[in-house]
Amino acid sequence: MRPFARPLRRAILASSALSLLALAPAAFAQDADAAEAGASADAGDDEIIVTARRRDERLIDVPVAITAYSGEALAKAGAIDITDIGQTTPNTTLEVSRGTNSTLSAFIRGVGQQDPVSGFEQGVGLYLDDVYLNRPQAAVLDIYDVERIEILRGPQGTLYGRNTIGGAVKYVTKQLPEEFSLKIKGTLGTYDQADLVVTASAPIGDLLRVGGSVARLSRGGFGDNLTTGLENYNKDVWAGRGTVELGGYGEPVLIRISGDYTKDKSAPRGGHRLIPSLRTNAPVLDDVFDSRGGLNDPKQEIESYGLAMNVTAELTDTLTLRSISAWRKDTSATPIDFDALPAVDVDVPGFYFNEQISQEFQLLYEGDRLKGLLGFYYLDATADTLFDVRIFNTFAGLTAFTEADVDTTTFAVFGDATFDFTDQLSLSVGGRYTWDTREASILRQNYLGGGSPVFGGAGVPFGAPGTDFDGKRSFNKFTPRASLSFKPTPDHTLYASFSQGFKGGGFDPRGVGVNAPDLDGNGTRSDAEIAAFLSFRPEQVESYEVGYKGSLMDGAVNVAIAGFYADYTDVQIPGSVACTVSGLPSFCGVVSNAGKATFKGVEFEGRVRLGEDLAAAGDRLTLSTALGYIDADYKQFIANITDPVTLRPTPTDVSDFREVQNTPKWTASGTIAYATPIGDGDLSVGTTLSYRSKTHQFEIPNPYIDQKGFAMLDASIIYTAPDDRWSIGLFGKNLTDKAYKTSGYTFIVVDPVTGVPALGANGLPRSALGTEGTLTAFYGNPRQVFVTGTVKF
Repeated sequence: MRPFARPLRRAILASSALSLLALAPAAFAQDADAAEAGASADAGDDEIIVTARRRDERLIDVPVAITAYSGEALAKAGAIDITDIGQTTPNTTLEVSRGTNSTLSAFIRGVGQQDPVSGFEQGVGLYLDDVYLNRPQAAVLDIYDVERIEILRGPQGTLYGRNTIGGAVKYVTKQLPEEFSLKIKGTLGTYDQADLVVTASAPIGDLLRVGGSVARLSRGGFGDNLTTGLENYNKDVWAGRGTVELGGYGEPVLIRISGDYTKDKSAPRGGHRLIPSLRTNAPVLDDVFDSRGGLNDPKQEIESYGLAMNVTAELTDTLTLRSISAWRKDTSATPIDFDALPAVDVDVPGFYFNEQISQEFQLLYEGDRLKGLLGFYYLDATADTLFDVRIFNTFAGLTAFTEADVDTTTFAVFGDATFDFTDQLSLSVGGRYTWDTREASILRQNYLGGGSPVFGGAGVPFGAPGTDFDGKRSFNKFTPRASLSFKPTPDHTLYASFSQGFKGGGFDPRGVGVNAPDLDGNGTRSDAEIAAFLSFRPEQVESYEVGYKGSLMDGAVNVAIAGFYADYTDVQIPGSVACTVSGLPSFCGVVSNAGKATFKGVEFEGRVRLGEDLAAAGDRLTLSTALGYIDADYKQFIANITDPVTLRPTPTDVSDFREVQNTPKWTASGTIAYATPIGDGDLSVGTTLSYRSKTHQFEIPNPYIDQKGFAMLDASIIYTAPDDRWSIGLFGKNLTDKAYKTSGYTFIVVDPVTGVPALGANGLPRSALGTEGTLTAFYGNPRQVFVTGTVKF
């Protein structure tokens, strides 16, 4: 199975689903109480409505650890994209993936995934208007036209399915208003930042509304590529969303058809070398945002788009039917220069082609004592990855080309119900059964004298393919959830819960079939032996949580406290290491179900109204805080260590020397905000201090690439005119200009057990792949200051 040769059934399924659901208005046009408009919104001064359990509920009533950000709060914070909220959410890491501008790495409570190639599933589910985004490419969503963002911590397998083993992030766009609306938002800032977002909508008759947004998001680079002359860490994005809505606002049926499109033509993001080059002795650059990487082919470009139709129909006073149909596609061309040098030492040009179609049905019941839902979910997705690994310095223009095509088909049925024994005591139980099938086609071929023809190289095939594999695996899993809630008063909730989640197994797209062990000793490697070598099992989390949510002193104090413990088994550890293939140096995938881990921790979120009418009538001073602590510890981590006597790989537990990646022990933030009337308008001033303790970028600790604990300071001042007709704000992000690492690449020789780097005679780490020593880092954004103005008509 090769790119662009996908079954016609995808188009047929998509058109069939959309045609069927287009009949919904006629089918469900019956007398019923009006549905409340909008999935959720800020319901009041201190009350937020969320849909974590797929129904509208007060945040304080939901027995799940949730952080919810309203669109208004995100605007006041000057949030740029979805990674910004990771700084103020407990035990959460949301970052731009290494070497890219728009691929997302997400971790919640120690569970996640930062490897973007096909074959590896994400551990945190990302949802755009309830549509699951199957791949991390193009998933760093810019924040515009947003109603709210919810972060659900802990396994969400029952209601959200596979690959929400760590949690889920829900990005919810705004429903179209009933009246004509036009909003223009512009931003100018440092590094030549210039953004413009235009949002408009209009009613067409009493039932139909149309609207959309167009966004132009641009910024100069934080640094430069000194070899190619391109800007480094720049932004060049065009994006848009369009929506057609029928019904709602008092009607029993709401049909919402939406489409989105994003094109990112930002320059390649080059890494910063942390050590001098070992062969050419090029020094470390002074500016961490500068790079010397020479690879610029293919030209970087990311394009993503999709269509969705959400239908909500009230069948009776107690029954509601929902349907969510979606099709999405994205393509990425990206040149990643691992060694960040002009020479072709470890260069990786790549293509990613992803496509998915999904259909979900939900039947919701809401009675006096019993509330619940039944659902069905279907996903058909393809993920095709093609890349060269060029190590020309090592051997005669050597290239290892890989094409990994992975297809996923998933069916699931699920249900969840809450029964109120009394007005104070409630029990919720639910479960999901998932049928998950993975099909993989993996080709790996060496070339000499240049790159592969796929990337315009002049290389000549050398030897037989290292991997020419087609395989299929199926995984079935039941994931339950249960919680018990006690509400001594409507403003206080105590709960205890158990939940289970799993992440699908699959095949290592970078694995090398010829390196598979000859298990039966017959001198050949059978298809079964290669499949066993390349495949890995699903991983599983069982999580226990207790919590309290409360509103005290007439809403002046709001708190949420959660304590959790989780057993994490069959942990998938993907990795890439230097290796030998058919006698030649190369780059190999190493994936195994190596680990068992436990996670235990606490989370606290609070909001306190410190005072009112302090300096002027109607003013208010508030303090919002968030604190997360997690003790993430591997109890078992099996690595194949070569025995010095037999020279055979021996399974060895190295858990004492391994760390859970991208999971700082402490996360904390505090925001103090002051709001006061100015004439008929309002002035808001706020500042946020956030802190993250030491973060390990990989399981093997690395003193060069790991990030020590650091703090960041943001601030804002915003004036809003009467009736919210216009506003202007000044924002500062990372005001102390802290340089902090978010990710990186490392191919250096380390002790296989302890992970301690092996140093050469020059005192520098020895290279494991290539001749220059790959040890590069990518950094979070430096200090940015920008002004944003908004006008509404």
